[in-house]
Amino acid sequence: MGRQLARKCLEGVNSYSPGKPIEEVQREYGLSRAVKLASNENPLGPSPRALEAIRRALPNLHRYPDSHCFYLVRELSRHWGLPPEQFLVGNGSDELITLAARAFLDPGDEVVIAEPTFLIYRIAAQIAGARVKVVKSKQFRYDLAGMRRAVTPRTRLAFIANPDNPTGTYVTKAEVDAFMEDLPPGVIVFLDEAYAELVDAPDYPDSRLYLDRRPVILTRTFSKAYGLSGIRVGYGIGSPELIQAMQKVREPFNVNSLAQAAAAAALEDSEHLETTRRLLREQKPVLYRALEELGFSCVPSATNFILFHVGPRAGRLVQALLKRGIIVRDMLAWDLPEYIRVTVGLPEENQAFIQAVKEESIK
Repeated sequence: MGRQLARKCLEGVNSYSPGKPIEEVQREYGLSRAVKLASNENPLGPSPRALEAIRRALPNLHRYPDSHCFYLVRELSRHWGLPPEQFLVGNGSDELITLAARAFLDPGDEVVIAEPTFLIYRIAAQIAGARVKVVKSKQFRYDLAGMRRAVTPRTRLAFIANPDNPTGTYVTKAEVDAFMEDLPPGVIVFLDEAYAELVDAPDYPDSRLYLDRRPVILTRTFSKAYGLSGIRVGYGIGSPELIQAMQKVREPFNVNSLAQAAAAAALEDSEHLETTRRLLREQKPVLYRALEELGFSCVPSATNFILFHVGPRAGRLVQALLKRGIIVRDMLAWDLPEYIRVTVGLPEENQAFIQAVKEESIK
């Protein structure tokens, strides 16, 4: 058709494919009910305080939101004990990944990522025209020593998901310390801690300690532990210089007013967060035990999901579960066709999943 219209760098970009929503599965298979255990959402839902904050904000929907999220940033500043100029709020932490790519990558720069890991790192870097250097994980854990060796004078960003998605594994303080040691000053380390509030491990790093040592962007989200996936809000922490650069490429009004109000309220609800953590402590072992009894091997997870090995029939099992109204995540996008990822749900949801897998396994 003549001249190519799209940018050449888009030729190698594979669009992100999210898990199927409940409504789509119900329509497709004629179901009255479905259980979604595919997207690592909080099955308890949002904090009651967040819901009340949304109700209070509803009458002002005819107004544009606060473009700089003043009140939410103030609460984040109090929560972390850091100055407001070190925070940037985004439309989910996903947006902060793309803002970092916009702000810090020129065509031809290099980005270091692990494999498997969160897919948006590669996508954002490719769209920016950067070269992506991939370091294979070892036994589903980041090989930070290998990633350190992959750094060259052209490296501008190194992405570390801690814990990782889709594996659920984490890297320790000692491993991150070793990675940071003698890292060239021109490399920005992006620490994506979307699941950090769910981690229960004494050797998990306190990443705020790195903020004063070198260029680091630390991100968190309200989508996972706080149960606010549907209104998309996350935040980043970094030096004022890094945050200012990302502010320059941020779209105005990127976080809606309901999200801002809900996130500020959720941040204060420590009781709801602890209830979420308690559910995870109680129910994750139930899933581990059931899956292992069925002969599946599970990757040890520090998060609210489990990656487990099924074998060549993994794809068929995913489809069979869908027909029963049980939505789990296939791993084709991560080139792990023999694996399935399942989110830890409510007790009754987990039991429905376990029973369905048992019945399909004996067919």
